[in-house]
Amino acid sequence: MAWILTISSLILIWISSLCKIFQASWSPMKNSFLTNGGALQKRNVLLVIAHPDDESMFFTPTIGYLTSRGHNIHILCLSIGNADGKGSTRKLELHQACTILKVPVQNAKVLDHPDLQDGFGKVWNHTLLAKIIEDEMISHGINLIITFDDHGVSGHCNHRDVHFGVRKILNETSKVHVEGWELVSTNIFRKYSGPIDIWCSILYAMWHHRGLIQCLLNEHPERSYFAMAQHLSQWVWFRKLFVALSSYTYVNTLRKMT
Repeated sequence: MAWILTISSLILIWISSLCKIFQASWSPMKNSFLTNGGALQKRNVLLVIAHPDDESMFFTPTIGYLTSRGHNIHILCLSIGNADGKGSTRKLELHQACTILKVPVQNAKVLDHPDLQDGFGKVWNHTLLAKIIEDEMISHGINLIITFDDHGVSGHCNHRDVHFGVRKILNETSKVHVEGWELVSTNIFRKYSGPIDIWCSILYAMWHHRGLIQCLLNEHPERSYFAMAQHLSQWVWFRKLFVALSSYTYVNTLRKMT
């Protein structure tokens, strides 16, 4: 009997969490990111990722927030994800996902650098990363950059290297005018709690200075599923489960890189 009550409670919390997501006025913090006294400050944003599909698996709440508010988003993917020899296919899949995510295809750049190849144990040079990212920032007049934190959500070494490449740029005095934000990694229980994690994310943001932490809900969570489905070469059963169960489908917590 106790297990039935537990399962029923979890289902109710899951449903109520989804209802919270679909409410237009879910939180007073909803419109605070990139605003100044209520006025929207449109930015040229660069999202830096390691592999094709990172944008769909981890960053859809952020992308949805930015596109719906008219910000100009560019995606820089630092490898074609060729660990399994499917790099050319994965590059095309990223462009298809961008259409679902309402990011102009011409704003998505996927690199195939010989020193930046996908794979566990493939260490990427942070100085090289910083140079490539800096060139992209200058090319598009970027004034805000978003990437992984130093754990990289999954702990993947390529994700972590991307973080340190961005960090290297931000630590240089000549780049202080560029604002940096990192996606906060959560523990495994929160990571696979689906929409239920929105409550933890909201509390986390409330406990910290609002200017340093922002909590962004995915106003169209179904878009995560359709975007990830464009990555057919990766769309196996466990990734379908990941999209359904991952908190990153429903909410992103961004922390300012200082």
